[in-house]
Amino acid sequence: MTAPRVPELLRRRPFRRYWTGQTVSLIGDQISLIAIPLAAVLILGADAAEMGFLKTAELLPALLLNLPAGAWADRRPRRRYVMIATDLARAALLISLPVAYAFDSLTLVQLYAVAFSIGALTVLFDVCNVTLLVSLLPVDRYVQGNALVNGSRSMSGLAGPGAGGLLVQLLGAPLALLADAFTYLISADRLRRIDPVEPPPAPRAKGDFTAGITWVVRDPSMRALFGASATVQYFNFIFHTLFLLYATQELGLSAGLFGALLSAAAVGGLIGALCSGTVVRRIGIGPSIALGFAVFTLPLLLVPLASGPLPVVVGVLFVAEFVSNFGVMVVDVSAGSLQLALVPDRLRSRVLGALRTLTHGFRPLGAITAGYLGSTIGLRPTLWIGTAGAVLSVLWIVLSPVSRMRELPAAQHVGLSREATDETADEAVG
Repeated sequence: MTAPRVPELLRRRPFRRYWTGQTVSLIGDQISLIAIPLAAVLILGADAAEMGFLKTAELLPALLLNLPAGAWADRRPRRRYVMIATDLARAALLISLPVAYAFDSLTLVQLYAVAFSIGALTVLFDVCNVTLLVSLLPVDRYVQGNALVNGSRSMSGLAGPGAGGLLVQLLGAPLALLADAFTYLISADRLRRIDPVEPPPAPRAKGDFTAGITWVVRDPSMRALFGASATVQYFNFIFHTLFLLYATQELGLSAGLFGALLSAAAVGGLIGALCSGTVVRRIGIGPSIALGFAVFTLPLLLVPLASGPLPVVVGVLFVAEFVSNFGVMVVDVSAGSLQLALVPDRLRSRVLGALRTLTHGFRPLGAITAGYLGSTIGLRPTLWIGTAGAVLSVLWIVLSPVSRMRELPAAQHVGLSREATDETADEAVG
């Protein structure tokens, strides 16, 4: 009775194992996002500057290493082995923190080193992951596969912080990190149990390092996706840098109420992940991307408009965040699926590395702009700039060939797993 309700991809053992490992690992990541900073504050007494260094150590690898990691990964014959190795290394790094704490030798320097190292390994995992994913999916399942992966990401945002907070409260911050280490071990085990036919390694050639950027700039559809993403990243970081300050200082929300509002509104992302496949089937891949960017950005214009009694303000902010989170998932699923279809296997990791390097570079620019404008023209006018500017991202899609695409173009990849890909629908899920 329940089998028909299970997504078709989850009835295929290879993808199910992959998806299970990634889902568990994403929840574990949310635990670390809480536990590592709390270890710095509660155990080592870190001040604001030291917390800034910790956050910088965590984010710096994404900016510095995506390009070289992408070039390196494209030349590897078995990316899955690299991913397993990074999972095991990240687990070992996390385990080192409670061990050091047990021997009273935990230091901020170790936290910085672990945060940077995990960030670097995560970059390497991600640039390999995009190639492994297309090895597990036929083209007509790109949207469903991306919806399932992004649904897991939304679920981790809902379940992970609560689980992390409870574990920190029950066990303490260092011991809570053991839970995240365990999720990496589960991910490694799931990856070990699949055997996909991966694309052959790209030959070493002149211009390897910049090949991904060159391809993005020259391809009109990828150029539009990058332009839209970069625009959103820049203006959205202007918005998010000051959102909490604006909500608490000018609108009068308490920190607890603000956090609860964001958690409740995150359900919009989960619903978006569940509905994105239907949206793509109804209106096509290109219009879905344009719609997603519009639904992502337009509701946030309500935030600088919010005023009046506290219940009204909370309701307005909830609607803005809920609908925006829905749009984010439609963008991630539809644009991510188109990217999988457009990028050739020989450049897949390099293109992902280029995209992440370029878009991550706009984040600190947006944060710096927010700080300058917020201190000179005020919080609300700066939020108007951030929210209105983000809407411009839709123009990149509307004025490009992407808007005219109804179906995914034929992808160039090796295919599916060596394991049986035509497993019957009544195969047990688990």
